[in-house]
Amino acid sequence: MRKDIPLIILALLVAASSAWAIAPEKIVHTENSLYRNIVVYEQNDERCMRFSRARLSRQSCISLNNPDMHAFDYTRMMLGALYLKPEPKKILIIGLGGGTIPMTLSRIVPNAEIDSVEIDPAVVRVAKKFFGFNMTPRMQVHEEDGRVFIKKAVKHGIKYDMVMLDAYDNEYIPEHLLTREFLAEVKKVLTSDGVLTANTHSTSGLYGNESVTYEAVFGRFYNLKRSNRVIILKVDGLPTTKELDKNAKLLEAKLKPFGAGASYLLPLFSLQQDWNKGARVLTDQYSPSNLLNLK
Repeated sequence: MRKDIPLIILALLVAASSAWAIAPEKIVHTENSLYRNIVVYEQNDERCMRFSRARLSRQSCISLNNPDMHAFDYTRMMLGALYLKPEPKKILIIGLGGGTIPMTLSRIVPNAEIDSVEIDPAVVRVAKKFFGFNMTPRMQVHEEDGRVFIKKAVKHGIKYDMVMLDAYDNEYIPEHLLTREFLAEVKKVLTSDGVLTANTHSTSGLYGNESVTYEAVFGRFYNLKRSNRVIILKVDGLPTTKELDKNAKLLEAKLKPFGAGASYLLPLFSLQQDWNKGARVLTDQYSPSNLLNLK
């Protein structure tokens, strides 16, 4: 028997795996909106949306074989906000993408009112047509700039138990949604025990600036990191480990089908401050995110 047969088999398996990894894209839809170039494509049993014709970051993806399973770490990490408030009655999400987060929350907390804010009407149309997003009496979309929406909510005294920040253009988070002034406005629309979660990058040149800016407005926060970094905090202070464990058990059956069970989420809840404490706070006068993010 030839001794090199196992090596040949291994080489074939590697080749097959490589072929799968670089499966060609099937373009499903393209659209030039007022704000961006939207591309919907299918690859490796996933349907994805990106905001550029270049193959850069993906804004939203769903599994064609298992729509419940979240394709991105960051969406699963953002569901960890429920560990701080398991039964929010009113939720605000800035940024829609394919609608994965609001649709998931509508199943986990079906009695909650969910407002999503998306500046680009084209993204809303694409989410409905290609990603299965549907509005209900309790789940609405507002086609508006996220900061303008929050300013109006402050003016009218509207409060939310949970706010989720997930707004991206084709490069990064829009500059006006990164500043101390904006976060102060967000704080005003949160209830006294409200929860905020935000999706950012874990390796961007803005990492330190974003961190000290959130600290300046809210104090300590949980820092969850995979390919992205998700910030989770509570206005009236972070819960104890015991409270997190209790809520994790309470939510396990609801979160596990989406790939966000306790064994995945709990080890990610970190209080480590792994950023430059001397970084400059981002303000409406100083928020050059396009430049800082190139570092």
